[in-house]
Amino acid sequence: MHIRKYDHDFSRRFFLEQVAKGVATAGVLGPLWPVIGNSADITKAYPDELMSVDAWSKGKIKTGDYVTAENVDIVKDLLDPVAYMQIKTMGRKIKIVPTTRDVTRMYPYEYLEATLRNQGKAKVNADGNIVTLDDKPWIGGNPFPDAKTGAEVAANLTLSWGRHDNSLYCIRDQEVSPDGSLSYQYDFAWVEQNTQSRVDGKVFPGAEDKLRFNTVLFTAPSDSRGTSYLSTWYYDQRKFPDLVGYLPAFKRVRKFPTNQRFEPIAAGINFYLSDAWAAGDPMLTWGNYKIVGRGPLLGGVSQTWYGDHPNWERPVHGGPKGVTFYDANMELCPDVVVFEAEPVGFPRAPVSKKRVWVDVRNMMFIAYATYDRRGELFKSLETHFSLYEKGDKKLMDGKHSAWSWTACMFHNVQDGRMTRFEQTKSIAGGITQGYNVEGYYEKYMTEQALQRLGT
Repeated sequence: MHIRKYDHDFSRRFFLEQVAKGVATAGVLGPLWPVIGNSADITKAYPDELMSVDAWSKGKIKTGDYVTAENVDIVKDLLDPVAYMQIKTMGRKIKIVPTTRDVTRMYPYEYLEATLRNQGKAKVNADGNIVTLDDKPWIGGNPFPDAKTGAEVAANLTLSWGRHDNSLYCIRDQEVSPDGSLSYQYDFAWVEQNTQSRVDGKVFPGAEDKLRFNTVLFTAPSDSRGTSYLSTWYYDQRKFPDLVGYLPAFKRVRKFPTNQRFEPIAAGINFYLSDAWAAGDPMLTWGNYKIVGRGPLLGGVSQTWYGDHPNWERPVHGGPKGVTFYDANMELCPDVVVFEAEPVGFPRAPVSKKRVWVDVRNMMFIAYATYDRRGELFKSLETHFSLYEKGDKKLMDGKHSAWSWTACMFHNVQDGRMTRFEQTKSIAGGITQGYNVEGYYEKYMTEQALQRLGT
């Protein structure tokens, strides 16, 4: 009798062993990052069963098929609990697209270059912060591309959210009530400026102790226009960000308390500042990081940009009135690590823990959930990413195609409300998206800028 070394369940056994050891080394047949460094092709690191839904499901679901309520149980193990519930009971469907084998299509080009260039140069210092081997602030890219602990995975998410030195995202938000009706709609700009951990390896002038500036600026509807928030993050991840905001009704900038991070940023929105990028708080204000799962997952990590649609806006479907969910393409992500953490720095936090699903190919989250203080599932976040290419349409980021998030959905499973964000080309107020643009700090990320923009 011939026993195959890599039978269909080999990867499942391998992942179970890894979780039992509490480690997350990427790759199954061999280490992933040497393979990426040599060719950017992941196929030598994973068996066939992890390279397509067709092989994983033994042909029961194929690339190009839709996952619906009728067949979702076949891939139940490939979905986070909320996505499964949405498909099974709420009329959601997803389309299966091929698994990405070339990881250059999963990063901004310069960020991947920095990750490869700086591989092996990061460590955790005595304070728990991420520094270089000579104890300097991190110099760009993922500090732990082959992360082995939950805290190292979290560091990859935290130090550079959008993986550009600066970004301006034009966001169109729609709020869907439990009955399927639209209750609110907002336009707002989300602006990030990294001061450290930059792909250019430099430090933003005058911000040597900072990590980033982040502004949220509402431009529509009229009763919210001019409302803004500015978070100033310190490099020391034990320190809480400074949070100020401009409220048009009071015509002044005011300081907000730290626990404002667990409140909606506008009426009806499920999104909290704490939810940003599944790493919306300094990583050392959370603790008890641990790896709780490992294996393949369906994720929206490719072919999710609607650059051929007006203003990049995408179709919707499902729910009571056919508008609850964005249309979504998902692929089989062969290797996803799941970690949990608890908000140790927030005694009155309304959540008891978060769980984050991270694709090890680029160390970016694809799903996230928070749990209330009783330990019950509270809210989920599903985010879609893509290289910004579709047919003859392409958005350039310097000399290369842009990569970024394209849409996300925040579902409060306790009250049934859905928040939908999509990244558009422009929003009300004449603001347009951009990456690595000079002048964003002066225009959007000072208290004087908030005052000016608000009036």
